[in-house]
Amino acid sequence: MKTLDQLTFDNRFARLGDAFSTEVLPDPIANPRLVLASRSAMALLDLDPAVSEQAEFAELFAGHKLWSDAEPRAMVYSGHQFGAYNPRLGDGRGLLLGEVVNAAGEHWDLHLKGAGQTPYSRMGDGRAVLRSSIREFLASEYLHALGIPSSRALCVTTSDTPVWRERQERAAMLLRLAPSHVRFGHFEYFYYTQQPEHLKALGDYVLRNHFAECLEQEQPYAAFFREVVERNAELIARWQAYGFCHGVMNTDNMSILGITFDYGPYAFLDDFDARHICNHSDDTGRYAFSNQVPIAHWNLAALAQALTPMVEVDRLRETLNLFLPLYQAHYLDLMRRRLGLTTAEDGDEGLVQRLLQAMQPGAVDYSLFFRRLGEHPVEQALAEVRADFVDLAAFDAWAADYRARVAREGGSQEQRRARMQAVNPLYVLRNYLAQEAIQAAEQGDYQVVRDLHDVLSRPFEEQPGKQRYTQRPPDWGRHLEISCSS
Repeated sequence: MKTLDQLTFDNRFARLGDAFSTEVLPDPIANPRLVLASRSAMALLDLDPAVSEQAEFAELFAGHKLWSDAEPRAMVYSGHQFGAYNPRLGDGRGLLLGEVVNAAGEHWDLHLKGAGQTPYSRMGDGRAVLRSSIREFLASEYLHALGIPSSRALCVTTSDTPVWRERQERAAMLLRLAPSHVRFGHFEYFYYTQQPEHLKALGDYVLRNHFAECLEQEQPYAAFFREVVERNAELIARWQAYGFCHGVMNTDNMSILGITFDYGPYAFLDDFDARHICNHSDDTGRYAFSNQVPIAHWNLAALAQALTPMVEVDRLRETLNLFLPLYQAHYLDLMRRRLGLTTAEDGDEGLVQRLLQAMQPGAVDYSLFFRRLGEHPVEQALAEVRADFVDLAAFDAWAADYRARVAREGGSQEQRRARMQAVNPLYVLRNYLAQEAIQAAEQGDYQVVRDLHDVLSRPFEEQPGKQRYTQRPPDWGRHLEISCSS
């Protein structure tokens, strides 16, 4: 294991030059304190977990110190925000500190959010607040624990530096890890500003460092786009299967690696509602839960447009048409697993859709339903979950078909229970739990969020004494409104 001063840097993106990013030093926050750190994220850098207890740890990730080999850069990109093109965005409150190479030869971006103003801050102060930093930390690490591709969160530091949003809050910084922070919006920026040489340089960089297998294909850029489509089809299938709402699916928030990042007003479904809007600022419901699939397709089309100088339009369209069938195949496979099914039958898609339709009017708890369905033999489990449904006729018809479907699967209840518990989380990152942790942290008590992170890091495994984390939200926590303000 390494200490902080033993990290090895290889800043490949910085070497692309000033057309791609701007050199900016972090603006430190006052009196930094560590709120929490992720041991598993630290392991990606081969860091000894004990270093998080050192004062230097908080100082580094609050902007007070910097490695001599780091090259902090604010990346420039553009993007479609709520469907409208914004020609120049960029890192307005974050900095790519550098790229660390671990013992396995993997490159990890160290991206510091809340590091102060950059040339791309527009009217912003370049700061992040404690609540948004905690929310991103929890979401990043929880999605990873669920098996959903995500950026990682190494730590959150807080401070005495005041910032103003709807009220006065405390400035904080979050250190985010990802193999790359290149977004769809990076390609859009160089395409729409008519910089073909830089568009090509970006594409070559991405192929060389992140999609090397595509270089072996006859048309590397076409192969690259297909890989991006395939990865995003699987990613969105996982979001939908596990009830995750991103909330701000702008193209500048879409990773070319097909991972989840740039967490804002996200939510996991409590009561099942296909039309759920988790972003209080999303007046039209553009990024509602049920719209995430078509929006992902739309975003991929925006990326395809930016790639037209390098790939034939017909080839891009052909590849784009793969998205929906790929998504449907991944989604159905995941939902079969959540229902404890190991084989495929023609009627499975209808079985899943009828279940969701029956859930809708009764505000059935989406996550707990699947967990409870697998805990007992089928007859007993169906009888117990039935009470949550309003349309009992629809549920009973579905239950009869599901009962027959399970019978055709065969196998023992012990096997079925083990399969279902391995894919259906007992512990869910609910907004009310995050809010409780944030409120305690704002009062200087960091143990609540640390305990929550610890429980969520093992979401499928029943943990003694953690029963309260399995409860449905209280009345005050059922409809919390989360906005983009951070």
